[in-house]
Amino acid sequence: MFDNFQQATVFFANRKMFGIKPGLDRMHRLLQLLDCPQHKLKAVHVAGTNGKGSTIHYLKAALQANGNRVGVFTSPSPIGLTGHILFDDQPISETAFVHLLNEMYPVIQKLDSMNNHPTEFEIITAMAFVYFADQVDIALIETGMGGREDTTNCFTPIISIITNVTRDHMAFLGNTVKEIAFHKAGIIKQDRPVVIGDMNPEAFAVIEQEAYRNNARIYQFAQDFTTTSMGQVENNQHFMWSCSGKKMTVSLKMRGKHQEINASVAIMALSLLKMHGYPVSWDKAIAAIGRSQLAGRFELISDNPSVIIDGAHNVAGIQSFIRTVLRHYPDRERHLIFAGFKDKELTMMLNLLCDHFASITITTFDHPRAINAESLYRAVSCRNKLLEPDWHHAVKQICNETARRDKVFFITGSLHFILQVRKYFRGK
Repeated sequence: MFDNFQQATVFFANRKMFGIKPGLDRMHRLLQLLDCPQHKLKAVHVAGTNGKGSTIHYLKAALQANGNRVGVFTSPSPIGLTGHILFDDQPISETAFVHLLNEMYPVIQKLDSMNNHPTEFEIITAMAFVYFADQVDIALIETGMGGREDTTNCFTPIISIITNVTRDHMAFLGNTVKEIAFHKAGIIKQDRPVVIGDMNPEAFAVIEQEAYRNNARIYQFAQDFTTTSMGQVENNQHFMWSCSGKKMTVSLKMRGKHQEINASVAIMALSLLKMHGYPVSWDKAIAAIGRSQLAGRFELISDNPSVIIDGAHNVAGIQSFIRTVLRHYPDRERHLIFAGFKDKELTMMLNLLCDHFASITITTFDHPRAINAESLYRAVSCRNKLLEPDWHHAVKQICNETARRDKVFFITGSLHFILQVRKYFRGK
């Protein structure tokens, strides 16, 4: 048993030895021994290659503004173990975390003794379900990876959301969009509606087939609900959201066309939740969405010099990142710091970035999946590439720069990486 949070942290660090184990048999067994907390949940399940975090953030803000108690399960966590489990924006306390782990520990030991070891992520997921079961009006559950065999895919949601499908996590999900879409579509449940974001035809065909098998009504972006961009006013982008004759003007602090789509998906989901009896004042909801900002999503973390971090971590994310950079900083001298995971399409990502920045500094960060900076530097042919194995040194060089209004710095490549960078800047 555990006396304090430090002991719990050591326990979870040791669980990493069991790695990632796709499949749900062990998770179902764990939940069964915990008296099936997932059956008590009223929840929305969110999958997708990109945009899950932002979509959940918009939906959470709108629900909270209307008086709902909202739980969020998310990954990765910006602040360690407790940051995976949020209740009305507050991470689970260390005291509550240790208490829940002690409640669950006999069950974990039982499975360990059967050589059926629950992984770190499985235990944290089960803990979230136990924590939310009796406390929240609604939970928003983000998949860790994929959907069909994802650890979170063990409950029946009120609605499912699939934000988009592009190539990512190919070692686990397959090499084609069709194979990856099959995994994402696995969160669709019998007779439960599914909201679909911007989807290419190949992926949509797979999702549509799964929805048909489950008698699940589809609400698709650009078909059942649409947006019309209305331009930029000061630092906010504006758009018109439309569905079945209903129109609403929405203002967003978060930048990029992809954020307009994420917000529109959240509004569609909110419309369905209203039909299920959740109280929704649209004035309160749209105002809350307009105030929303999420850490690491094209976030300005320094004004002098100008530094923006963005969690683009795959090819599609990089493409959205580039569009947003060029839209908002077309005439500035742009510099980039980049680090990523070795299982990503990093060469392709950097090839896309090369022509849009005066310099690209390739670095690395503290994570077992992070690629070695020298290896990545050798693998890419960008003429403007620089090598700095220590990201702290690269960032300090930025901070020591004489401020120039025509120069702006960007940091991207991995959400895990930019959250470390964000912590560094907030510490300053």
